[in-house]
Amino acid sequence: MALRNAGARSTAASDTKTRILDAAEELFVEVGYDGMSLRQITSAAEVNLAAVNYHFGGKDLLTHAMLARRLDRLNVERIAMLDAFQAAHGARITTEHVLIAMFAPALRMSHADATGGRRFLRFLGRAYTDVSPVVQGFIATHYTVTLSRFFTAFQQTLPHLPREELGFRLHFAMGALSSILAGSNPNRLLQDFTQGHAENELLILGRLASLMVAALRAPLPGPGELSALGGLLVDAAAGAEGREPAAEPAVAAPQAASPVSAAHPTGAGRWQTRQTVG
Repeated sequence: MALRNAGARSTAASDTKTRILDAAEELFVEVGYDGMSLRQITSAAEVNLAAVNYHFGGKDLLTHAMLARRLDRLNVERIAMLDAFQAAHGARITTEHVLIAMFAPALRMSHADATGGRRFLRFLGRAYTDVSPVVQGFIATHYTVTLSRFFTAFQQTLPHLPREELGFRLHFAMGALSSILAGSNPNRLLQDFTQGHAENELLILGRLASLMVAALRAPLPGPGELSALGGLLVDAAAGAEGREPAAEPAVAAPQAASPVSAAHPTGAGRWQTRQTVG
């Protein structure tokens, strides 16, 4: 009897924790860390404040547990897939391999109710765009190994841009994708990616990888391109002021591409830790 009672209490405690985590996750996806309150969480989970403090110790630690519940598994699966690609291909690993290792586990988790289902993609986008130090500080410290592994892999496949340039491109590309995920209807987003066809993991990953690879491999702008852009800005300012645009400058002879932009157009840099996702 005592053992049955202990088991029942354990199950009840587990159910309570799950309800609290589910409620916090749903609110986090909709309004972010700063927008959700413990009162809202306890109301949605149908528990009292004492239960939150007992199981988690407050809003910050609850948020960390909520993030870890999804992101721990995601990053374990990402590293496992990256390990498999590196073992199979060695130095021949490509940027596409690294991107697939980053995105495929997230897409697969979005199909499983146990990991949040369709809400998982929005959760992922919110996690990497939420500006709260509680969220970003946790991700920056808790997933350093995953970030480092993927950044090193990108450097291996894209060795010819400066480190800072690769960091900028990853930060921009992943940040843009995360913002889209955070504010999107996941079903509509996946329909858009497949152009109305039945959802297909290969098609989704293929389209996503093609967009990302193009952004990462784009050549650095040379002096000619920068000069042309400067001319456009001058013309735009002249038009706004009602003046005539400047005369077209003589077209300069093509310049030899720099070793950086000609060899392989990508590099590396500080990839903000909040962009561990996909």
